[in-house]
Amino acid sequence: MRPPPNPQSPWIEQLREVMAALRAPDGCPWDREQDHHSLRWHAVEEVYELLDAIDAEDDQEMSEELGDLLLQVVFHAQLGMERGAFDFDVICRQLVEKLIRRHPHVFGDTAVSGIGEVWANWEKIKRAEKAGSKHERKSSLDGIPRRLPALMYAQKLTKKARKAALDAMPPAPVNPGPNSEAEVAAELFRLAQLCEARGWSAESLLRSEARKRERGWRRSEAANAPGNVTNPPPQPSLS
Repeated sequence: MRPPPNPQSPWIEQLREVMAALRAPDGCPWDREQDHHSLRWHAVEEVYELLDAIDAEDDQEMSEELGDLLLQVVFHAQLGMERGAFDFDVICRQLVEKLIRRHPHVFGDTAVSGIGEVWANWEKIKRAEKAGSKHERKSSLDGIPRRLPALMYAQKLTKKARKAALDAMPPAPVNPGPNSEAEVAAELFRLAQLCEARGWSAESLLRSEARKRERGWRRSEAANAPGNVTNPPPQPSLS
């Protein structure tokens, strides 16, 4: 039988030691079978359980769910260390360095007048960090996680497109649609009901539409990029 971690050690060190023991040859068969891919949806599930705890304002449950989410980080760190790719210390170091770089108004002499400038600086610094790498964001629409739920994806995509002047709100219709939050919520629910009644996947339909609009906005962005004189700027396409 393996002895437990030294109770005098910091809790984070005890957690890392437990994780290493679970992955050891004489450890847990289930933990030994896992890899980054097999664990990816566990992280998603833990996030949703944390959201439930936050919505319920249940501090005890929130603390437990944060622990479960931390387990995912420590698990992936252990897997990374075993592959010689990264470890928990590397993850923490990169995070600390990034937070310091992206908060020059706290850790430097940059002056900001409000949250708007904070976000603008954050995005500027992020683009500079990724410039020249395989993660460089060449389009204003880059940087949205592809696995986001379709509604979140569509809203983030629209926000980026509007900030880049790729999307403009259409003129108000003769018979305006829902305007209040309650009316919009009711309309979204009605559309979900319609999809259910007709056997359609609301998630798939919205994701497909978002991808179609994204392709059109990317074509428009590329056509209007500085230095592109091959063709006259086309009108934005939605296909």
